[in-house]
Amino acid sequence: MAGFILFGSFAILLIIGAPIAMSLGIATLCTIVFDSSITVSFATIAQRIFAGLDSTSIMAIAFFVLAGNVMTRGGISRRICDFARSLIGGVRGGMAMTLIIACAFFAALSGSAPATVVAIGVMMYPEMVKMGYPPDRTAGLLVVSGGLGPIIPPSIIMVVYATITSASVGDLFTAGLSIGMTIIFALVIVVFVYARKEQWPKDEIHFDVKEFFISFFKAIPALMLPVIILGGIYSGLLTPTESSAVAVVWSLIAGIFIYREVSIKDLYQIFIDSAKSSAMILFIIATSTAFAWMFAFTGISAQLVNFVVSMDLSATMFCLMVAVILLIFGTFLEGIATCVLLVPVFWPIAQALDVNVIHFGMIVSIANVVGTMTPPVAVNIFAATTVSKLKMGEIVKGQWPFFIGYVFVFLLVVIVPFFSTWFL
Repeated sequence: MAGFILFGSFAILLIIGAPIAMSLGIATLCTIVFDSSITVSFATIAQRIFAGLDSTSIMAIAFFVLAGNVMTRGGISRRICDFARSLIGGVRGGMAMTLIIACAFFAALSGSAPATVVAIGVMMYPEMVKMGYPPDRTAGLLVVSGGLGPIIPPSIIMVVYATITSASVGDLFTAGLSIGMTIIFALVIVVFVYARKEQWPKDEIHFDVKEFFISFFKAIPALMLPVIILGGIYSGLLTPTESSAVAVVWSLIAGIFIYREVSIKDLYQIFIDSAKSSAMILFIIATSTAFAWMFAFTGISAQLVNFVVSMDLSATMFCLMVAVILLIFGTFLEGIATCVLLVPVFWPIAQALDVNVIHFGMIVSIANVVGTMTPPVAVNIFAATTVSKLKMGEIVKGQWPFFIGYVFVFLLVVIVPFFSTWFL
């Protein structure tokens, strides 16, 4: 009865358009009100909501969001694009490869998929279409390349996952970096094939050592941000939260004093936007913590664990099953919500099957990214529509070759744990 009320009310609220955070919280309260067997008070739910945010790791989310917003407003996307373009030279489809590399660099600054799509898309999409690149293919590549945001560290979803499972943020970031490089390689191969198949134009800019060093020098302040974040964590000098705070300080220095494209007046709006984005994420985490606690308190979680274990699935088959479920949920739920809703359910089962916590974290992270590319809740596609002015259907059609390449890497990660754990 409790499970029916919990998930039934949650589904109804989603269908009528209630915000995800409100749906999770109200569904939890409905279970207490309408199931007489539940003897906990409303105060207990309030305590669980507070406990969901009572973690220093959670603070890193707000700092990463703020650092990304400051660097986005600071003109770094143009310098990153110039640097990436200087690497490729005048090969056929070179601008498409530049777009992938630029998204990878920007992903290491923002940690957000839609932010990467908008920042790089505004700079590169109009120029690529003007050069003769197919608009739908270009927008589709932008959508998929933007998916590098939550994979290449820093990654907000990895911080959330680490908070839930007590996994090492540094190990998650290392795994995300190696998998991100694999995804970049796969996308470049797809671009290489389609550039020749569809005769995409060549870039007018050829590789030049002088121009390379000039663009690299201009991009150094921007490229220093991931160095600070990852270097601080891997060296042991900084915790992830401390590293994120230092990243904010450096982004302010770079945006205000080095690039001089962020003024003191701009900071107010940047702080407001960052506060709104952070509050949305944290509200989802808080209410989903209470939802997950109710799920466990009513015994549904234990029943599910016993049911799955009784199926005698291998670890690989279980990971495949979880991947499919995450992909389905990702089509209609935001990635953070999917993570905090399902990880507390599936992680105990994964532990029982001896699945590595980093491997499972990569499955969760990449699956949620795939959700940003698949309708109806496809934030990357929505971001690309604002940049390209194309319809969603046109972008979905154009993204398929790159999407398949991305999913191919995802399946490798699911089936072969070595891709996630080789460094451990």
